[in-house]
Amino acid sequence: MSTFVLIHGAADVGWYWHLLEAELRRRGHEVVAPDLPCDDDAAGLNEYADAVVEAVGDRSDLVIVGQSFGAFTAPLVADRLGATALVYLAGMIPKPGETPGEWWDVTEYGKAVEAQRAVDGVTGDDDPYVSFYNGVPRELADEAMSKERAQSQTPMGTPWPLAAYPEVPTYFLLCGQDQFFPVDFFRNLAKQRLNVVADEIDAGHCVALSKPVELADVLEGYAKR
Repeated sequence: MSTFVLIHGAADVGWYWHLLEAELRRRGHEVVAPDLPCDDDAAGLNEYADAVVEAVGDRSDLVIVGQSFGAFTAPLVADRLGATALVYLAGMIPKPGETPGEWWDVTEYGKAVEAQRAVDGVTGDDDPYVSFYNGVPRELADEAMSKERAQSQTPMGTPWPLAAYPEVPTYFLLCGQDQFFPVDFFRNLAKQRLNVVADEIDAGHCVALSKPVELADVLEGYAKR
């Protein structure tokens, strides 16, 4: 059995993963889903990684999953601990030396959103129920938003510290109904930065809340490869 290390996105908490965690545990796996110190102005990316490494302890057979902004932390953990698999889940793939704050302009995210919004009329909408929580039951989305925390800007100006990506089996899983990160944008970014062909799951950005069973299937598949 594997240990799934689940790293949440910006301004979020480990609770985000609770449905997926329950499903993975039901299948016999271990799960670590810590809260990152995202509301602490003294914490940067290395401190985020420290929090995850401490939570993992001496566990092994690690499948490290970084959702959205959690993708800046996940490779740091994989570099320190090694991994059976590293998974970018609708993840902001970092580049050595690039800060999270620079990522948006460097990747031309804004142009990608404008192009997709011209097609579907919803991508990049200011309403979080549309852009983030599409496909998530309203009551569950409300609960998720009630748990959001402040996101410190400290890590946004911190250059990503690795000189290269970790040499571990690496996968990118995009969400086919993501209305925050356009599908083609992520498909191209995964190829350009990781040289991997992205896999796709039919869900919105918050897939761990909308389709935890289907997500568990995919992650378990990565663990077995």
